[in-house]
Amino acid sequence: MADEEKGSKGGKPKRERGRRPPADTGAAAVAEPLAPEAPLPARMRLRYETEIVPALMRDLKITNRMRVPRPVKIVINMALSEARENVKILDSAADELQQLTGQKTVTTRARKAISNFKLREGMPLGVMVTLRRERMWEFLDRLVNVALPRVRDFRGVSDKAFDGRGNYSLGLREHTIFPELNLDKVEKTKGMTISITTTATSDFEGQTLLRALGMPFRGAAEREGAARAA
Repeated sequence: MADEEKGSKGGKPKRERGRRPPADTGAAAVAEPLAPEAPLPARMRLRYETEIVPALMRDLKITNRMRVPRPVKIVINMALSEARENVKILDSAADELQQLTGQKTVTTRARKAISNFKLREGMPLGVMVTLRRERMWEFLDRLVNVALPRVRDFRGVSDKAFDGRGNYSLGLREHTIFPELNLDKVEKTKGMTISITTTATSDFEGQTLLRALGMPFRGAAEREGAARAA
């Protein structure tokens, strides 16, 4: 009796030494978190690596695979002259550009003051975003396969907008050609400039690369339309 009283004096039963309580294997047990899955590569990037690279090596007579031109980044810029009188238009432009690219935008500002244009240094004038890697491939895919064919009376883009080093710039008058935007919430149609930077060393290589990626240049688009009509 004395031993039992000593064991129950603290209010808790004595636990035998050398034994541990059994682990909870029921539904209350917390499962270990799974490692996040890697994002799937963009469709155009897979096509570039499997089909376009061998074709460019053959057409451009390149023996080293690492020498094949490829896109590096895409810079999208919205310049809004109305922002001088209405700064709130920058908020809608930033939201719409973020919907198109899936990336946060950066506000562009005036570098110097120009009194004739009522500009002060540091005044916000537009928004821009720089896309790289998977987001770049996804946007380029949507641009050439979805957005550009939605342009009214589209006859192809100009092949004379290269900078001499294989980089290409494209201007769009209406950003509403992208189906991601809700037209009921768009207050005003805005234009944008899309600059595609590549590793090409000449305009010929840059044009060959973009043509292989599906960029509908004006001459190719007219020939394709004539072929369909025939």
